[in-house]
Amino acid sequence: MEVHNVTADAETFTCNAYLALGDRTVLVDAGAMDGVVDVILEHTDALDAVVLTHQHGDHVQQLDAVLDAFDADLYAYAAHPRRTHELADGDTVQVGDEDCEVVYTPGHADDHVSLVSERSLFSGDVVVHDDGAFEGGSFGRTDRPGQSRERLIESIQDLLDRLPDSVEDMYSGHGGVFHGDVRAIVERALERAERREPKYPDE
Repeated sequence: MEVHNVTADAETFTCNAYLALGDRTVLVDAGAMDGVVDVILEHTDALDAVVLTHQHGDHVQQLDAVLDAFDADLYAYAAHPRRTHELADGDTVQVGDEDCEVVYTPGHADDHVSLVSERSLFSGDVVVHDDGAFEGGSFGRTDRPGQSRERLIESIQDLLDRLPDSVEDMYSGHGGVFHGDVRAIVERALERAERREPKYPDE
């Protein structure tokens, strides 16, 4: 499966938005970068669906622009005026060439889901490889209203339980893409989250 981070050149704060090309062309999160539609058009002139990991602003700011430009379905866990398909834990969604299981992973956001296939993990913000706080396995912040470190820990544990050993590609909402032993990265993120220490000095 060919995956492009279409917000890689952003100069403003945004999530990573991933365009997966294959049997089904899918955008995982829309990001907050002006001009994201133009970048998508560099790779494809058709988009079958947008799948949201969650609806924080840095993940959905450009959603209307993307949906206006393409006749695409919208998959989301939480309600959204333009949602065409409601996601639920255990659902299967095709992303590119891969069938992904939807894993409900709240803690950073109440509506957060991760997407797991035999090869890939689209982890949103629940687990990332590097984010400035930790390298080689970090986790979403939980110091803001409505967030919960305890629930995030449970989510990472659940993600590990449902993560095939064959997963080698991790596409997270922030930081770099990781190829290799994804399970080890998720395990390290869990270990760090379980310390229950502030992730950032200002927490």
